[in-house]
Amino acid sequence: MAEIDFRGAAQPVAGPPTASLADILERVLDKGIVIAGDIKIDLLDIELLTIRLRLFVASVDTAKKAGIDWWETDPALSSRAARDALREENNELRRRLEAQEAGEAEAPRAVDAPGADSAATQGK
Repeated sequence: MAEIDFRGAAQPVAGPPTASLADILERVLDKGIVIAGDIKIDLLDIELLTIRLRLFVASVDTAKKAGIDWWETDPALSSRAARDALREENNELRRRLEAQEAGEAEAPRAVDAPGADSAATQGK
């Protein structure tokens, strides 16, 4: 039998280039990723609960390109949105107060004389 020397021939095989976690995260945020799933709880073929989960992971710029910008209008997440909501509520209250004051000025109240019976009690 012939002996074969493998010492010189053992070269590492080049595989796909490895990416660091930062590279992967940058790629995911740049392109965006959607994770979707449903959780269903049934008892004796009766659906008790269904939870639908949708997760969109992306950078702010990628989300805006996809038409998603709800965080800009949510008062809990945006100070500008909170100020706008407070300003709108204040304006609505002012309009309601002005309308109420205008209604009171147009319709004077009828005041009963002291000791006089009202129309509802006179019929008894």
